[in-house]
Amino acid sequence: MRVLAVDSGKVRVGLAVTDADGLIASPLRVIERRGACEAIRQAAEDLDVATIVVGLPLNMDGSEGPSAEDARALGERLRAAGFQVEYLDERLTTVGAERVLIESGHSRRRRREITDAVAAAILLEAYLARRRNARLGDRRWAEPPADPDAWEET
Repeated sequence: MRVLAVDSGKVRVGLAVTDADGLIASPLRVIERRGACEAIRQAAEDLDVATIVVGLPLNMDGSEGPSAEDARALGERLRAAGFQVEYLDERLTTVGAERVLIESGHSRRRRREITDAVAAAILLEAYLARRRNARLGDRRWAEPPADPDAWEET
């Protein structure tokens, strides 16, 4: 089951999507803010998405400001269109995306074109990790079990 992540900025919106099994996140595309809700809805339908994760741009103290309110409003419009919507803290995803793109040698122009989609992929990776951890509960393996068959499938 696919999951779509939305990293909404003031000018552009980054989208990322999982593979069909919901395990691997990849940047999808960047869309303009104007008309974003319809473009997201269409992408979600085309990709047969089960859940949309909307990034919440929280302030560094964890409070919600105007940008988070805008993100929640977008999420509510998507929910009204019939999608399951979840919210996740997206603080520093754009910074992380910029670092990855600089380290990989992308030009400034190319970074500007794809940063939001890469930030959405980082957000989606965080969501997938959180979901995996929730399935595992609080169990943590200090050492791998001697018997490889002892690992539970997730």
